[in-house]
Amino acid sequence: MTRGFASLSKAMLRGFVRDRTALFFTVLFPLMFLVLFGGLFKDQGAPRVQIEQIGAVPVLDAVQGDDRAELSKVLDITRTDDATAAVRKVKDGDIAAAVEQRGDQLVVHYSAADTVRAATVRSVFNQLALQSGGAPPKVALDMRQVEDTSLKAIQYVTPGLLGWAIATGATFGAAMTLVNWRRKQILRRLRLSPVRTSSIVTARVVVSLGVALLQTAIFLGVASLPYFGLHLADAWWMSIVVILAGTLSFLSIGLLAGALAKTEEAANVMVNLIVLPMAFLSGSFFPLDNAPGWLRGFAEILPLRHLNTAMLDVMVRGKGPLSVLPEVGILLGFAVVLSAIAVWRFRWDEV
Repeated sequence: MTRGFASLSKAMLRGFVRDRTALFFTVLFPLMFLVLFGGLFKDQGAPRVQIEQIGAVPVLDAVQGDDRAELSKVLDITRTDDATAAVRKVKDGDIAAAVEQRGDQLVVHYSAADTVRAATVRSVFNQLALQSGGAPPKVALDMRQVEDTSLKAIQYVTPGLLGWAIATGATFGAAMTLVNWRRKQILRRLRLSPVRTSSIVTARVVVSLGVALLQTAIFLGVASLPYFGLHLADAWWMSIVVILAGTLSFLSIGLLAGALAKTEEAANVMVNLIVLPMAFLSGSFFPLDNAPGWLRGFAEILPLRHLNTAMLDVMVRGKGPLSVLPEVGILLGFAVVLSAIAVWRFRWDEV
């Protein structure tokens, strides 16, 4: 009995080691997230945020010496005399807050689009107001949200999650279909049939775009229910153009993965390895303000980062339609380059 147990255990262990998919999702996939989150939060403390000081702010200017050094660990302060431009930067997400002092009022303009930075700003300036002396303090804190105060958190959650859903759907759909059709020799039959290659490609593109539009309609429809209360900006319709460009970008990633992978399991691993970490690095789930500088720089080259930013700009921040054209161009550029590589690596049959 002991010998049988040992033999079975050895056989199961060998089977596990030889199953690359199980090995990946059991060991390498969790390890990848350990490295990812370890890099994101290894220096986690109070996140350092950028703010602009409008004119003279005695409460801030009075902080000197060691206290100033400690404050600099949390706030990166620059000075400006243009209040309108500073508030616009806050609304556009370029800085966390704009601060000005009007007599005994410390006015802090902040954005609700980033709850982490907003909480940090509120905490720091609330402490500074309390330290201004007196009971009650000489300076009263006035926190002013730059967006419509009726807007809810759903405004800022929807674009990121929608971007992740679109990326996942387009990439998985293209990769799994291509590998499955190759293994079942459907591609060979299509190649020998009168159907043109352009028709096959066009059909895959149309289906992916249709799925993305359906995802968008479902997301916006559910988020717009009274329970959630999504309120879209005037130029929200431009997000459709952004979504179509993003779908083409991630479709090209899926086609490349499908061209390289030999099995559905390998394609599944490859797509997960690309899309899920990209979602974390692109701000789909949480902001990267406290991530190392090199990691934030790397995130800027990811297509999902541009998709999320563009949707946030036109859905929530109230930017005009033309403001997202650079992001649309970047997404289409990704689609062209990666599609060309996918065509180069394309195989009709298993090798």
